[in-house]
Amino acid sequence: MDPRLSGGYLTVDLTAIQKNYQILKAEVESSECAAVIKADAYGLGASEVGNALYRADCRKFFVALPEEGISLRKSLPIDAEIFILGGLFIDCEDLYIKERLTPVLNSLDEIRIWSELAHDHGPLPALIHLETGICRLGLMAEDIEELKANPHWLDGIEVQYLMSHLASADIPASEQNAEQLDELHKLIANLPEGLQHLPVSFANSSGIFLGKEYHFNLVRPGVALFGANPTPGKANPMNPVVQWQGKILQLHNVDSQKPVGYGATYRTGQKSRIATVAIGYADGYFRNLGNKAYCTINNKRVPVVGRVSMDMITVDVTSLEEEDCKRGDLVTLVGDDITLDEVAKQAGTIAYEILTSIGRRCYRRYLTDGV
Repeated sequence: MDPRLSGGYLTVDLTAIQKNYQILKAEVESSECAAVIKADAYGLGASEVGNALYRADCRKFFVALPEEGISLRKSLPIDAEIFILGGLFIDCEDLYIKERLTPVLNSLDEIRIWSELAHDHGPLPALIHLETGICRLGLMAEDIEELKANPHWLDGIEVQYLMSHLASADIPASEQNAEQLDELHKLIANLPEGLQHLPVSFANSSGIFLGKEYHFNLVRPGVALFGANPTPGKANPMNPVVQWQGKILQLHNVDSQKPVGYGATYRTGQKSRIATVAIGYADGYFRNLGNKAYCTINNKRVPVVGRVSMDMITVDVTSLEEEDCKRGDLVTLVGDDITLDEVAKQAGTIAYEILTSIGRRCYRRYLTDGV
């Protein structure tokens, strides 16, 4: 993409991602730290992010879908391990073997299928997922009883980790965290004897900050790598990673009481200068940010006024000097002192959704110090 032709830029600081990985790795001390880079590394580019994390000594990567794993395999060195959280997809099992992808086995059916494949291909690696309270994927207590009665279903499977997933880790006071931890210990104790002493992976980004008892052997941070706050209500320990900017297309000097944008949801209270910026909801800037959000121009805050439209937003730049705000200048939507979490809160959502919604019309550029 020619950046001159785009309406805006998404700048991704790969060095900041590496620093965030090291922060999280230090937090868990002796436990290993993987990286969750599903959904194209939360919209930031799985190949670029994956390689930056590899250079920071990360060797274990989690994605959601086999297609994501196949794509990532092409860009990472051969010793990188890639785990598929979504499990074994029907009629795709041979691809996992061909592309060296390790499935997270979420059901007894998947366990049996993987074991049958191992009869022909030799021992095959896997993780086994235990369902502890989020009710999405994984073996439940009754499944474990059935597995104990049929231990041969595990023949040929090299189980590398047992895993589960926290549902409320971003709410430290939630009783569900301790309940899930207790359930995980109970399920592990009831597994076939050969599985009871395997390494365990439990904590996600926020789970890392719940305490050592949640760390086990392998943690799986995702959104914290990309600068979102894994400790809501406290200072963000992570470095900012993204800067999202849009180009000013035009500026208007308008009288007071003039309507701005669709539906006339905003009227100027005085003579005003309005900048039209080439970012809209088609680029992932949520429609409900209209009349709520702020941007920055040269590190000065200016409000988004009127509705967000498909390709444009309008910003009141009356407070700025004209020479500081011209056609072609950049308006920062996320970055400077506009944090990812602030925009998410204004949009009534979470940082995950903001990141994964940023559209491909924005030119992506990557910063690195060569590490």
